[in-house]
Amino acid sequence: MITIDHNNNLISVAVFGEFTIADYKEFEELVNYKVRFEGPVNLFFDLREMAGFTLDVAWEEIKFTREHAHDFGRIAVLTEDQWITWSAWLTQIFVDAEVLVFDDEVEARSWLEAEQEPSE
Repeated sequence: MITIDHNNNLISVAVFGEFTIADYKEFEELVNYKVRFEGPVNLFFDLREMAGFTLDVAWEEIKFTREHAHDFGRIAVLTEDQWITWSAWLTQIFVDAEVLVFDDEVEARSWLEAEQEPSE
């Protein structure tokens, strides 16, 4: 199960239990809409409560990431799992976005918000 929130150019996703293809498709639909009508977005993934994901989710993520290589500014991943950290690092190969893994939600959100502030 997932929860999704979006505000301006930030999409926040929290995964609880197993991350299924239906969950991923819901996420994809929102990203596609936001990118099409509002431009590049930042992503915040809270994966602390994720129990795992199905193989079709892994395949869909690879396809989706390659299709949207230039559509993300920053991606913050909140987790303490080393495999997810490794996966986030691997994702960075396919996208232009800055991808960082955090174990503290306040730090992750601060990093994302700092990017949104206009430069002087």
